[in-house]
Amino acid sequence: MKNNSIFNPDQQQKDLSSKIVTGLERISEVFKILLWEKSKVVGLSPIQIQILVFIAFHKEQLCNVSHLAKEFNVTKPTVSDAIKILDKKGLIIKDYSSSDSRRYTIQLSGTGKTMISEIHDFANPLKSQLDHFNQPELESLFETISELIYKLNRTGVLTVQRTCFGCQFYQKNETSDYCRLLEKELMSKDIRLDCPEFEEK
Repeated sequence: MKNNSIFNPDQQQKDLSSKIVTGLERISEVFKILLWEKSKVVGLSPIQIQILVFIAFHKEQLCNVSHLAKEFNVTKPTVSDAIKILDKKGLIIKDYSSSDSRRYTIQLSGTGKTMISEIHDFANPLKSQLDHFNQPELESLFETISELIYKLNRTGVLTVQRTCFGCQFYQKNETSDYCRLLEKELMSKDIRLDCPEFEEK
């Protein structure tokens, strides 16, 4: 057994990065717990909840089996199975109007939109804790998280990201960040992690 493992408490005391990774693991557990709690209430699996929430808040061209598999880092058959169940429950509509008759995009049905009102808030217990931090603390935390997400994407660990840093409209100036699409300087808090206008560099 390696003494310098991230998960060895002695290693964590010597290395702050190891301690932070352990903290991030705990926070990732929070998402699993909150998703499972919500899934028991509404009778959907965690991945079905994630798919519905994604469809509700993202543009149609991202709402297909291929992209959803990348988004949630699962296989296409896993997404297809989830979609079948959501379809059977009447929560989604498959739109085959594209030029390729084998492909479809997924939209919420009326029942699906009602379901969103019950499930979209599953992460609120985490947000309510963050709301207790002051603005400078939140801005510093956000800056670190956004840079970490970008770096994980650049090294191939995160396959999908729509953050400013990886967008063709983003420009790094000497003293500031700038969006060429919005034609405005970006403060650290303005950097987006999930931008609707994102276009990969």
